Amino acid sequence: MDERDETADDEQTGAWVRAAQRGDTIAQEALLRQHLEGLRAFVRLHADRALRLRESESDLVQSVCREALCDLGGFEYRGAAGFRGWLYTLARNKVREKGRFHAAERRAARREAASLDQGELALPAYSTFFSPSECAQGVEARERFEAAFDRLTDEQREVISLARILRLPHKEIAARVGKSEVAVRSLLSRALVALSSELVRPAD
Repeated sequence: MDERDETADDEQTGAWVRAAQRGDTIAQEALLRQHLEGLRAFVRLHADRALRLRESESDLVQSVCREALCDLGGFEYRGAAGFRGWLYTLARNKVREKGRFHAAERRAARREAASLDQGELALPAYSTFFSPSECAQGVEARERFEAAFDRLTDEQREVISLARILRLPHKEIAARVGKSEVAVRSLLSRALVALSSELVRPAD
């Protein structure tokens, strides 16, 4: 995204935030709708397999959106990237909360594996990682991607999801992970290479 696009994005998102804070339901819907696919991908990638079997990403995202609307009145807008980062924090906290809730039920979650979430196609937000023919594989491609993502380190998963799913600029990522922009670029490059290697790794 070039500087002009970023400025336009900041202005549009800022207008929606201010209107949404005044109770404008159309602005609230528009503000959240533009982030739905990214949030769906983010919550799936940050949930472990057991949680993905117990909770659909759609339900988790709906919960995040409800919480965002409840908390929006106290949110101080400082740009579109900052808003995405705020949503990302809510989503990550929701995943952690649900993960703790279901920790005692992992065995039951495995028994449900065959019955949940078999009909959904690969998430559009994953499409940057696949060719069109691979995207057409739907659930198979999604499961292969998530299995590869799960094998990365926490640091690698974090930087990929922030850069490629939430589309945060390197400056914003650097502030969140406590590294320089140069270090973030290097980490992201290594993480994407590691992900590519995992994607072509034969199944166990």
